[in-house]
Amino acid sequence: MQTKEYSLEVGGQKITAVFSDLAEQAHGSVMLRSGDTIVLATAVMGPEPAASLGYFNLTVDYVEKFYASGEILGSRFIRREGRPSDEAILGSRVIDRTIRPLFNQAIKNPVQVIVTVLSMDEENDPITLAVNAASLALSVSNIPWNGPVGCVRIGKKNGGNFMINPPKCKRKKHATFSDGQLKELEEEIVYDFELLACGKDGNVNMIEAATLEVPESEITNGLERAVKEISLLEDFQKKIIAEKNPVKKNFTAEELPAEAIELFTREILPALPKTVFADIPGKENIETLKEHWKKILKETFPDVSKTLADDYFEHAVDETVHQGALKENKRADGRDFQTVRPLYAQAGGVSPILHGSGIFYRGGTHVFSALTLGGPEDAHLIEGMEVKEEKRFMHHYNFPPFSVGEVGRATFTGRREIGHGALAEKALVAVIPPKEIFPYTIRLVSEAFASNGSTSMASVCASTLSLMDGGVPILAPVAGIAMGLMSEFNSKGQMTNYKILTDIQGPEDHHGDMDFKVAGTEKGVTAIQMDVKVLGVPMKVLTEALAGARAARLHILETIKQTISTPRPDISPNAPRVLITKIKKDQIGLVIGSGGKTINGIRDETGAEITIEEDGTVYVTGPAEGAKKALEIVQEMTHEWKVGEVAEGEVVKITDFGAFVAIGRGGHTEGLVHISEIAPFRVGQVSDILKEGDKVPVQIKEVDETGRIKLSIKNADPNYARIKAGVDYVPTEAPAGNFRPPRRSTFGGGRGGKGGRR
Repeated sequence: MQTKEYSLEVGGQKITAVFSDLAEQAHGSVMLRSGDTIVLATAVMGPEPAASLGYFNLTVDYVEKFYASGEILGSRFIRREGRPSDEAILGSRVIDRTIRPLFNQAIKNPVQVIVTVLSMDEENDPITLAVNAASLALSVSNIPWNGPVGCVRIGKKNGGNFMINPPKCKRKKHATFSDGQLKELEEEIVYDFELLACGKDGNVNMIEAATLEVPESEITNGLERAVKEISLLEDFQKKIIAEKNPVKKNFTAEELPAEAIELFTREILPALPKTVFADIPGKENIETLKEHWKKILKETFPDVSKTLADDYFEHAVDETVHQGALKENKRADGRDFQTVRPLYAQAGGVSPILHGSGIFYRGGTHVFSALTLGGPEDAHLIEGMEVKEEKRFMHHYNFPPFSVGEVGRATFTGRREIGHGALAEKALVAVIPPKEIFPYTIRLVSEAFASNGSTSMASVCASTLSLMDGGVPILAPVAGIAMGLMSEFNSKGQMTNYKILTDIQGPEDHHGDMDFKVAGTEKGVTAIQMDVKVLGVPMKVLTEALAGARAARLHILETIKQTISTPRPDISPNAPRVLITKIKKDQIGLVIGSGGKTINGIRDETGAEITIEEDGTVYVTGPAEGAKKALEIVQEMTHEWKVGEVAEGEVVKITDFGAFVAIGRGGHTEGLVHISEIAPFRVGQVSDILKEGDKVPVQIKEVDETGRIKLSIKNADPNYARIKAGVDYVPTEAPAGNFRPPRRSTFGGGRGGKGGRR
């Protein structure tokens, strides 16, 4: 195998591009390596156009391989890769959103980019490598593409300095006991600030960010640092491209016949401005005009391609929307550039069965969010190639076809649904209380019931309402908004004019140049996602967009706070209760029992679930009464006895010098009652008073340094032995070696007392 390598250092880590004939049938391929993380990127273009599709046919797949992590993963019965994990789908979306704007959208031949993770260490992020590898594979192929692009990850921990392509989130060992089985898990430790940015020529064209209420200035600083590193990656790729000197295919875009263009200019173009800027939300009026165009075209020129006609109409609408914003300061629905559409917020009031609910409207975007609470045992256990965790907070997002007035599969969960759900989850996780404060597993489901612009950001708002309605003590309410852009470029690709739009909808969403989603609290940003339809956005524009997003976010938060100012004081009565106690590590086995017998017995008796962590933290989940009873049982079993406490025990063994009594739940703790502690009078033999199986009152008399317990019956109940022995009790001869009996026995009375022998 012939190979050639090129290397670059970014953030103190060497990145190496390896070109070989390993995937020689692909039109472009490269292996990119950082540390022991290796990805293979390939790019292929189909030979024939698919003209009827009406859009650029790009497919991007980020493929995880279990062998990359050095583990045999999968289910018990299927030890191979199956459907893509959520992480793989999110990785595919990152690559797609970065490279798609740089294609000529008129190309109808299908293009597929596949990035396969071949090896993965614990330090280097394969997704960052994947974007750069995809860029290189396309750049050295014969596929027309306006790259290259660079991708870097910026991280910060505990308010420190920015780190370039920092180590992946470190993991610490974490163990959970369930059904008597010890399960080793990995729990992720996240960064305070984590940002993935892609771009070219000093501009940014893709952002993914997750932060802990970071101010906008910090985001700007992180992006500026990212742009510098991206330039290094661009230069590195350009040198490789210049040496490879690939010959790109030429494509001539098919055009609408001149007669059809003349018909459009005469019949449709004059009506476009009035139709687009009708001061009404949505695209319905534009679609009506489009149907009219298709009808007259079919009647006049029946042989003209429907796809070409649609493309020509959409291009005209795009131009109209842009020029109206840039030249006349006009928006399709009549708002100014800073105004947020009318808002409506509702917390609860849907059904008492739901643990929490929220409804949020922003113009024509309407989202319903439902909260469900469970115990630690309901956490989502993920064991993938890269992610191994027990997830206690989940946000899922659904986008039914009726939300946009279409017909489709109602139960389909596609890449868009997974991506939007993950974005809202990222925005909210920053305010979810830690497990020590709120030990519940939290699942939110957002239903986009009507869509006209950024349902993902509306999902953040509806979910905040749902969390607060459900009594989840979130750190602060979170809201989100989508910012848009209309722009012009000169022949050198430089932006010469632009307008930033707050709360994009309808044609602005469809034809705008940027979809910049920002979520956060009053204090700062918690999540960002940006994708564009242009080559990139300058930092100046992004800084202004961040400021506009903050103003809109604060406005939305006021509406949320007017609806529900703080989380409700308690969770729903229909939600399970999670109670917590702490036991010693050496008591874990005691509670679990042999083969889980003890813990399962508690579950059967109370109906509660019990989860025990390796540090001895015990979580009891169930209906209020059942959880309370189960907690009491565990506490009784593991009770640490102190001198002076009184309990009831069972005699389990008789000896010459005393009796062993089991106390506590299940009798797991034993103590010695010395013969002298049985009664306030002389006892000749222990068996005169006690028998195995007797229930006796005892007081803790002493606990020595090894934990051994000495008990006293006479201190707990001086009359117990008297009643048990009978008033005519005469002690039998004590065994040899025992203490010498006194000459007379009394029952605590003095001279002439009732305790004298009769």
